[in-house]
Amino acid sequence: MSDEEYYDAMIEAFVDKPSEVEWYKNAFSKFNVNGVDTLKWHWSWWAFGGGFLYLLYRKAYLPALILFILSISLGMIPFASFALMILSGGLAPYFVYKRFKTKLKEIEENVADEQTRIETMREVGGYHQWVIWVYATFMLLFFGAIISAIMSSYTLA
Repeated sequence: MSDEEYYDAMIEAFVDKPSEVEWYKNAFSKFNVNGVDTLKWHWSWWAFGGGFLYLLYRKAYLPALILFILSISLGMIPFASFALMILSGGLAPYFVYKRFKTKLKEIEENVADEQTRIETMREVGGYHQWVIWVYATFMLLFFGAIISAIMSSYTLA
């Protein structure tokens, strides 16, 4: 397997969702300029709408915690939370890339066989499916509260 094929296989194992592999390959290629990691803008609607949940979904725990704290802190300032959503949408994928690079280095330092490396990446990479359910539940409750408030305002009129 060539170096490029190996690297692509490691990304595929890390992402662990065939429908998203090309998007992540494209994003990761932007973040690596001639072997140097560079923070660049790469848009993700999931990161824009999900914020810290996107990072939690992709197991980037520390950036998720920081974004959660920022979301709570800036939530009361008009337009600040929207600005944070925009920043999340463009910059959060970089933190997923950094997690990939960290796991790639750890695996390559500890596992000699290529196929075992790929299998290990699939185990340590991936995503948390439960985050989707939490997000969906939250959105249903949020929109349910809005609809309930609208409906109650019509009954009062």
